Amino acid sequence: MIDSLSDGVTLITGASRGIGRALALQLAVPGSRLSLTGRDSQALETVAAECRAAGAETLVTTGDVGIQADVRLVVEKTVARFDGIDVLVCNAGVSMVCPFGDLDDPEAIERLIRVNYLGSVYFTQLTLPHLLRSKGRIVAVASLTALTGVPTRTGYAASKAAMAIFFDSLRIELAGRGVSVTVAYPGFVETGIRERAAGSGEGRGSRPGRIMSADECAQRIWNAARHRRREVVMTVRGKAGRWLRLIAPGLVDRIAARAVGWS
Repeated sequence: MIDSLSDGVTLITGASRGIGRALALQLAVPGSRLSLTGRDSQALETVAAECRAAGAETLVTTGDVGIQADVRLVVEKTVARFDGIDVLVCNAGVSMVCPFGDLDDPEAIERLIRVNYLGSVYFTQLTLPHLLRSKGRIVAVASLTALTGVPTRTGYAASKAAMAIFFDSLRIELAGRGVSVTVAYPGFVETGIRERAAGSGEGRGSRPGRIMSADECAQRIWNAARHRRREVVMTVRGKAGRWLRLIAPGLVDRIAARAVGWS
């Protein structure tokens, strides 16, 4: 059983930028072994080079998490190179910034479900035998939108909620078998995901308040996973919202609307 994320083989999806990149760089220490995957080969190679410079051994495999054949290839290459997997980080995702009634791409919701939810399922299914052998860790990067509905994020919130519930259920199944499951619920993080979001890309209004850096977000995820915590909710608003929904759901709706400038 590994004692920290940097002691074993870590497979990170969506590693070319944002939280995935920041996590890879934090885990890049002498002796660490990182399998990095994403769709942008050039960006992945840049991250890999930074990790190698820090002393890590890296493998880069370009692929789409929403395509089962690509996922299988990534896992097979990782196991062939490193002879196992100790940590799976399901981080790859696409967002949505558009009122549902204005969404003009009929395949956008399907894409969100395939990448954010099914991609995590595919990777988990194929890596689970290796994780059981190593008594490893699964880290799922969800979103605060998985905990409460948010306007202009309908499809994104639904896909992240499905992802979170899948991993909560899996955690119960794996109890006593040595594999921990940590679900992270970030709020607004400076990752660039908004610029590549489905829909118009123009929400309504602006995002008030503090936006967390990808480095800080990755550090909090790392700490939670290292200690095998079941979850990490990254904002005070997110923590309070879970309890407020029980006694004042209408207030939570209004808070969610204000968070994205919806009026």
